[in-house]
Amino acid sequence: MGIISFQGKRDKSISKVEEQILVSDHMTTKLITFKANQTIHEVIEILTKNKISGGPVVNDKNELIGIISETDCIKHIAKSKYYNMPMDRDYTVEKNMVIDVETIDKNMNIFDAAEKFVDSKRRRFPIVENGKLIGQISQKDILKAALSMRENNWK
Repeated sequence: MGIISFQGKRDKSISKVEEQILVSDHMTTKLITFKANQTIHEVIEILTKNKISGGPVVNDKNELIGIISETDCIKHIAKSKYYNMPMDRDYTVEKNMVIDVETIDKNMNIFDAAEKFVDSKRRRFPIVENGKLIGQISQKDILKAALSMRENNWK
């Protein structure tokens, strides 16, 4: 008597087609952005009101020129205290923003983007196309993407 397989016949043609899961599928496109001439006080109000930790800084042509974050605002507050000065309402985003901004390509797959987050220790990456800001991907967006993929094979 031979061995009987209970697995049934395997048909390779039935396997799911691998599809790329791209940053563009999970990026945020409705962004709160800041201008270089806004005050840090305005930024703090917007960050706390909208429960966000930072955002891109753009010029009038919607070109990315920097990033401003809670940490940048806190640095300003700490300096104000150190020099025994009240937080200057005229102190602008331009003087506090990070200008060396890393971006992510909208066509990058979500797993490579996740790796980039781990390697860089950043919380968000802007997405730029033809010099214009078109979106942003955050660590939270990566987590949401992972939840939406849990029933698929991760390849």
